[in-house]
Amino acid sequence: MEKRAFLFTLFCFLIPFSFIRAEENRPNIILVFCDDLGYGDIGPFGSKTHATPMLDQMAKEGMCLTDFYSTCSVCTPSRSSLMTGCYPRRVNMHVDEKNLCVLFPAARKGLNPNEITIAEILQKEGYRTMCIGKWHLGDHPDFMPTNQGFDSYFGIPYSNDMNRKQVPLPLVRDLTVIRDSVQRDDTITEQYTKEAVKFIKDASKKPFFLYLPHTAVHLPLVPGKRFKNSSKDGAYGDWVQEIDWSMGELLKALKSEGIDDETLILFTSDNGSAREKQGSNLPLRGRKGRTDEGGMRVPCVVRWPGKIPAGTSSNLITSTIDLLPTFAAISGGKIPNDRIIDGVNIWSVLSGKTKINIREAFFYYQMDQLQAVRSGDWKLFVEMDSKKRNWGKPEGRSELALYNLAEDIHEDNNVADDNPKVVKSLQGWARVARKDLGDVGLQGTGQRKAGWVEKASPRLLKSDPVARGNKQLKK
Repeated sequence: MEKRAFLFTLFCFLIPFSFIRAEENRPNIILVFCDDLGYGDIGPFGSKTHATPMLDQMAKEGMCLTDFYSTCSVCTPSRSSLMTGCYPRRVNMHVDEKNLCVLFPAARKGLNPNEITIAEILQKEGYRTMCIGKWHLGDHPDFMPTNQGFDSYFGIPYSNDMNRKQVPLPLVRDLTVIRDSVQRDDTITEQYTKEAVKFIKDASKKPFFLYLPHTAVHLPLVPGKRFKNSSKDGAYGDWVQEIDWSMGELLKALKSEGIDDETLILFTSDNGSAREKQGSNLPLRGRKGRTDEGGMRVPCVVRWPGKIPAGTSSNLITSTIDLLPTFAAISGGKIPNDRIIDGVNIWSVLSGKTKINIREAFFYYQMDQLQAVRSGDWKLFVEMDSKKRNWGKPEGRSELALYNLAEDIHEDNNVADDNPKVVKSLQGWARVARKDLGDVGLQGTGQRKAGWVEKASPRLLKSDPVARGNKQLKK
């Protein structure tokens, strides 16, 4: 798997290289990453309850990726994949130090600084880089954005429900806490947006990379005052509509600076919505925390005027792990050749030149367990050891279940008995994944180490009694 994955990634990387060299300017890149936004929460993906005119317009001017996946249905693992182009188990970010599903404040574990992030690749190419929003890959200085390729950072280091007695919910600039608690702050999306617009204007003369991982729409719901009661869907819908407003502000800034045609902007989510009954993930089954499609297939809209064909869509299998090799390719950067990168360059998909899948299989992990495999239109929930399961059986599934997603997007009809050859083929891919990436109780041969520190160093005000005894905070 290692050799094949490397050669295929290298091949896909080389395809568009002449295209980049022929370009006078490398594109600016804006990556907007929502929190717990469901597949059907925005207009381009079918929402009838949320008004998203800016995203609707963005879809008309760009491409919708209808089969775009996060690598995990919860926060930290999915973000580690986005940054590194690897499955969470590859970089050992699938669980925290206590074997829980995400990192918590004052964690000793974080994304290993030896990993190469999207930001580091672009930074080496002369890009200005900034992260604004939710990081959630470790709050020790070694793991914060400014040590992972970002020139600057502004935001909350983790989820907005993680307010703790000893570690409040801080608003941070670089490594400095500027507010000790922003619990239920309904101005947070507006603050992020203002920072993003300022960065775009300040950085507009050189290529830049803006990573905007929104706090919205993770619980607790805190839409801005001007958006309250603006939707048909309560506070949740109000906040979705504020995200849409934010996208409009970014697009206006690009146009006012005259760099709209020079900028690729991609909008997506870290996993599916936590809501199930309200229909945020429809027509998919399931929700956040599951490996049904509703947990891991997420909306994705990407736009680059003149380069990505307007008003188009693609149903090819794509993922957050593909963004690192793709952004490297379009910027003229290089992906690391001393390690496995699981993602592939999907520029040929985004440019509309490819109509066939460029990956053979995609793996659905939840924490330390492989639960499903997709290849083409087929998805197989694999046999799992119930004694070792630590997350629960996929929603209502038998131990072995096969679905044709092209015909059965809601995963209602198990056709395993009618397609034994397909089952056998996908079981083969599951064996490959288990050997390489691991499974419950099984160390993968291709896994790398996470980052660890002896002593936690959360972002705290210096007036805090915990911070006063922490010398690392004073660096």
